[in-house]
Amino acid sequence: MTKLKHKFRTETNLVGAWLSIGHPTVAEVTATRGFDFVLIDTEHTTLNLETVENMSRGVDAADGDTKTIVRVPSDDPVRIKRVLDIGVAGIMVPRIETADEARDIVRAVTYPPTGIRGVASGRASTYGDDFQQYFKNANDSITTVVQIETQTGLDNAREIAAVDGIDAVFVGPADLSANLGIFGEWENDSLDAAINHVVNAGNAAGIPVGTLVVDPTDIETRVEQDFDFLIVGKDTSHLSAANERIRQRYEETVAQHTAASMSED
Repeated sequence: MTKLKHKFRTETNLVGAWLSIGHPTVAEVTATRGFDFVLIDTEHTTLNLETVENMSRGVDAADGDTKTIVRVPSDDPVRIKRVLDIGVAGIMVPRIETADEARDIVRAVTYPPTGIRGVASGRASTYGDDFQQYFKNANDSITTVVQIETQTGLDNAREIAAVDGIDAVFVGPADLSANLGIFGEWENDSLDAAINHVVNAGNAAGIPVGTLVVDPTDIETRVEQDFDFLIVGKDTSHLSAANERIRQRYEETVAQHTAASMSED
């Protein structure tokens, strides 16, 4: 069992970082900060598999135990197979609505005879050098996370969470609020109730439930909602906020200096 999969099964309060900038340096720098995992998003970005592979190398090059999870665009088993052959620790699959869909994902990450994952050497098996060992251990090594983002997903949350082989459930707050007709209304009672329903479903199944926090001031709220793990922050948001903060400080300093000079005159 991989260290990350074991953590999801035995620990709480895991913390991840969201990556959407397709450069290995961004991945490597982030991995030096002590996160349990980074999430590389390929659903809403232009990242290709070669880029994801190089980002994974960046994470592996960093000191520490940070692992890589990749959010795939859909439950397409071909895409899932190709991502897993890169050698990442796990996948996240968006918009899961039924237990049957969750079972199909488990089959897609599992080698035969219990699953349908295609067998081939690649980076995951050290390009074939560890092929037999990887095949033997892979079925119990992939961290499999599914997202609940729709009303139908909410209706079936308990059944989805209970599927054998699903390691964690993730609430997509933006998509979920949009599907409930309350997009961006983060304090809406209906959204709170939906979140509580998913958290309870995870608790009933004995698996962790997490979500994404972009604004640091929302961390306390999500912790109080009893999420078991969080992805805190997003690379593009960090870059934007830091640039805004440093520019504002410069402009304020220049304005203060100019005002002081004028008063002296």
